[in-house]
Amino acid sequence: MAEKQRIMIVDDDPSIAELISLYLEKECYDTRIVEDGESAIKVFSEYRPDMILLDLMLPGIDGYQVCRMIRNESDVPIMMLSAKGEVFDKVLGLELGADDYMIKPFDTKELVARVKAVLRRSLKRDRHDEPEKQDNFVEYVGLQVNLANYSVIYNDQSVDMPPKEIELLYFLAASPNQVFTREQLLDHIWGYEYIGDTRTVDVHIKRIREKLPGNEYWSISTVWGIGYKFELKPVKQ
Repeated sequence: MAEKQRIMIVDDDPSIAELISLYLEKECYDTRIVEDGESAIKVFSEYRPDMILLDLMLPGIDGYQVCRMIRNESDVPIMMLSAKGEVFDKVLGLELGADDYMIKPFDTKELVARVKAVLRRSLKRDRHDEPEKQDNFVEYVGLQVNLANYSVIYNDQSVDMPPKEIELLYFLAASPNQVFTREQLLDHIWGYEYIGDTRTVDVHIKRIREKLPGNEYWSISTVWGIGYKFELKPVKQ
């Protein structure tokens, strides 16, 4: 029998945490409930979860700090749960490395669907034993993106990027000069179950551009009012 995937639930509201745990265990996940940020850091090292559901308003160390500390040592998927629904709060969470952000109160069925989507992407990413395929690789002047092993080389230097940024970069670069709307990018990268603010795409594009400013041959361009494209520039004669 396959080992159950482990999900750590970090929330200081026992009723919410237990409800989430109940629904996830019905889907055959193993869960562990933690009630504060400091304990979350300790339990993470011991439990080694496959995913973390992280409340932001925690006693002691808040959820933002927990996310930052875990990101320093692991790429484990993190979904933030919060009553804070402002764009600023979502952007901050995503910039700290969260994979998803849900606003309380939420529908438990949607939560479970998002958890499944995030774990599917994580599982695909971690299958390093599978042989690399050429169609998972794109190369341009000064840039190589390999989706088979989630690596990015820019100007002969390896670039550290989280999985979502690499997936988004590859998706754009694999279809040069094609314009994609924010909704299309949400659908392809975050999955059809993801019901999120298109600002999520803007945040990830911003971070990619900071790391990969482009060159005279290519750039990641904004198509105002529509979305983005990986633009190949005309070669100067």
